[in-house]
Amino acid sequence: MNALPALPAQAAQPSRPPLVLTVAGSDSGGGAGIQADLKTMLALGVHGMSVITAITAQNSLGVQGAWELPEEAVRAQYRAVVDDIGVQAVKTGMLASAALVETVAELLTGTPGVPVVVDPVGVSKHGDPLLAASALDSVRTKLLPLATVATPNLDEVTQLTGVVVEDEAGMRRAAEAVLEYGPRWALIKGGHLPGAFAEVVDLLTDGTEAHWLYAPRYDNRHTHGTGCTLASAVASGLAKGLPVVEAVREAKAYVTGAIADGFALGAGIGPVDHGWRFRG
Repeated sequence: MNALPALPAQAAQPSRPPLVLTVAGSDSGGGAGIQADLKTMLALGVHGMSVITAITAQNSLGVQGAWELPEEAVRAQYRAVVDDIGVQAVKTGMLASAALVETVAELLTGTPGVPVVVDPVGVSKHGDPLLAASALDSVRTKLLPLATVATPNLDEVTQLTGVVVEDEAGMRRAAEAVLEYGPRWALIKGGHLPGAFAEVVDLLTDGTEAHWLYAPRYDNRHTHGTGCTLASAVASGLAKGLPVVEAVREAKAYVTGAIADGFALGAGIGPVDHGWRFRG
């Protein structure tokens, strides 16, 4: 009887990538929100998972409609992912209402030891409101105290703290005001600073050490999704075990390249290019 051929040696199982969860709204145009978060996470070598808090009808011209998901739907998504799969970093984005902010804060409190990046989304790139005014106090008192890094832009700083930023000294005041709400680090994004500057400056500080992060300013209006992308990139770095400063520096480099390659889409503002590194 002929012997059976030997079976090939079993291939080694690939190692699992770090796990990152985004808790945010959906952007039907694919440039921001959950879609931008997951693209960023894939580009940076982590496994992205999602809890959808709201659905938007959105394109390059703006937000045509937005619908919150029920609190129980948000809670069920979070528990399904965290209880079975686990998570090594969480990023929050559009939370829409005080009820959803408080629901997410409660869930994060029950997941101790996991780095949290809070992008306190208030308005879209087109100026459409994405957070109810009644939710601001919940963001200040419930969500920001849980943040490893908070990443407000200048408009969101004013919403949260009342500080109006017009220069780098104002960014310092803004950071101090944000840190009073309890995040370990504040990343104040200076992309909206008035005036024509050759560089974009962000300030990362924990109140003791300050890091000024500079990057070229590109003449490209297609920047939809910048804030979501940056926060997701920071969370990806933290999930990999990077210290906060290094995670933010790497995230800044990634989003700068994505802005440089932002492309036209539709009749309005196009997205940053989350896959710019793949296209060389």
